[in-house]
Amino acid sequence: MLACPVCGRQLTTDPAGLRCAAGHAFDRARQGHVTLLPPGGSPHEGDSASMVADRADFLAAGHYAGITAALADAALAGSPRTLLDLGGGTGAHLAGVLDRAPDAVGVVVDASRYAARRAARAHPRAMAVVADSWACWPVQDAAVDRVLVVFAPRNGAETARVLAPDGRLVVVTPATDHLAELIGPLGLLRVDPAKADRLAAALEPHLHPAGTAGHRSVLELDHAAVRTLVGMGPHARHLTAGELAARVATLPEPVGVTVAVDVGSWTRG
Repeated sequence: MLACPVCGRQLTTDPAGLRCAAGHAFDRARQGHVTLLPPGGSPHEGDSASMVADRADFLAAGHYAGITAALADAALAGSPRTLLDLGGGTGAHLAGVLDRAPDAVGVVVDASRYAARRAARAHPRAMAVVADSWACWPVQDAAVDRVLVVFAPRNGAETARVLAPDGRLVVVTPATDHLAELIGPLGLLRVDPAKADRLAAALEPHLHPAGTAGHRSVLELDHAAVRTLVGMGPHARHLTAGELAARVATLPEPVGVTVAVDVGSWTRG
């Protein structure tokens, strides 16, 4: 699936990492991931080490297993062989999908080197790449059966470029009532009611909607799990640890928290 970020040629493996026919080489880090940033690097660094650690802990506890299952249900129709998880973080969702697709392989792409370190160990049939999702992806044209995006930015033009003719993009986005019980008491960012419209506007010049499914559940979380949930997302950038702890302490324990997402599928034509 992968292409050289310098010249665009196909990448192949060698004992040290990845290499193209023009001689551009990209070493595998000791943690297992490969950095494939364009010349000059990227202005986007992705999630911090603490955010990635919180994400790893929260997902490992199985709280979002239902989201992973809904993602797999949408992605695996048609028996795809190659999957690209864009902004895939620790690789937990991709690993869950691959567990149900024994003939498939996958790549996690994330701007955060901290996420890529964990994603490199997420599944034996997956690898992790540090890359900029807003730049030209280090992926060959028409090489991917499924592009997966869970709570991450979308790049419609690049998605259309890398998808195989019968490929599909599967996007998981929060519904308006996602984490509703926490938004007010903790002062979290609210889901934009126009989010679905903005998603369609960004993708429809390049892709066509092919269906939507929903997933709804209620989690029973203790205070530690709530702090971890908040710490792994964009809310973490708006609250200090002390502010978060004080607000979480006002919640009942356990607290029921709604998980509400939409799973949309998009095709090239």
